[in-house]
Amino acid sequence: MKLNTRSLLTGGALTAVAALTLSACGGSTTPAENSPSAAPSSSAAAASSTLTVWVDANRAPVLTEAAKSFEESSGVAVELVTKDFSKIQEDFLRQVPTGKGPDITIGAHDWLGNLVNNGVVQPVELGDTAGDFQQVAVDAMSYEGKAYGVPYSTENLALLRNTELASEAPSDYAQMLAAGEESGAEFPFLVQVSETGDPFHLYPFQTSFGAPVFGTDESGAYDASDLTLGNEGGLEFAQWLAEQGEAGNLNTSIDADIAKEKFVAGDSPFLITGPWNVEAAEEAGIELAIDPLPSAGGEPAQPFVGVQGFFVSSKTENLLAATEFLTNYIGTEEVQTKLYEVGNRPPAHNAAFEAAKGDATIAAFGEVGKDGVPMPNVPEMAAVWEFWGVAEADIITGKAEPAERWTQMAEDIEAAISK
Repeated sequence: MKLNTRSLLTGGALTAVAALTLSACGGSTTPAENSPSAAPSSSAAAASSTLTVWVDANRAPVLTEAAKSFEESSGVAVELVTKDFSKIQEDFLRQVPTGKGPDITIGAHDWLGNLVNNGVVQPVELGDTAGDFQQVAVDAMSYEGKAYGVPYSTENLALLRNTELASEAPSDYAQMLAAGEESGAEFPFLVQVSETGDPFHLYPFQTSFGAPVFGTDESGAYDASDLTLGNEGGLEFAQWLAEQGEAGNLNTSIDADIAKEKFVAGDSPFLITGPWNVEAAEEAGIELAIDPLPSAGGEPAQPFVGVQGFFVSSKTENLLAATEFLTNYIGTEEVQTKLYEVGNRPPAHNAAFEAAKGDATIAAFGEVGKDGVPMPNVPEMAAVWEFWGVAEADIITGKAEPAERWTQMAEDIEAAISK
């Protein structure tokens, strides 16, 4: 199958390895329904000032259209400030307490715990519009049971398959390994690991052993006091890492660039990656299929899902207008579809995602993502990243006994969290 894909994002999920998590929501009334002649909305007009919105360069043109429509309808102007996405969180944390920050900012869901704990964002009332979005996106943009923003895109791993080397999707890890070996390619499958490990890319295998990072509370939110990656399933996963490392199936010398290079060269039938590597494979003439991630431990292999969306400042003096702009403009199918068209990430909005399914890549990654889990957005996740990957690398390379090293990692994380 030749996939019809546009230019895909580069490395969005890779940055997620450094820190991740949050939740989402939506809107109902489209900008098209708000004609220029319409009377200003009482809620928005009551603010009687300008909304300042931070946005990155890619999304700015879409929001310019939405802002114009909102101003015509409500009488409230929207000032868009284009920012370097990589600097937004730091600037937001620094400026909001001084009253100099924006009313709304674009951001990643894994910032949420940090933003909430620093008191710089506030909940957003989504009401019934929450049902307009994929549940995983809503969960990601939520914290301690409250929605803090409107999501617009999702991002996750899947299994790329060279159909000339492997004609069928593997049902599990063993079948993938067997098919890879039968193909005669240099590598049965590829996944980036690197010298410091890569928990993001290995997480689907870990979850298949029943070892998520954290447990969840009754609302489904992550419970940072319940560190579950050190459970019996985690110890089984550690042993599996050691076995795969000894067999050469997992290799710390395979980083992101090498994994991509080898797959594009036809040296493996399978690559565990995100949509950012699809274009290179297609340009190399590889006939691709995009499959669910294979389970190694018997339970579902669930990838982390990264979500991007928009948050409201805790210091805004225009809460009603900000909420209306988010839910009734940014959160609509029309605007979310346009955001997808400039970003090529599966839309968080259900109807927009259905419309985007004409792109086989978006459809396939989006379907895999529906079974994924949000990257934890709790601040305690920083301690997990600090110890997690290094422990994986030590086990894969045989530097440490698997159970002992994994247990030590869990204890180190617990100690760091409790400080």
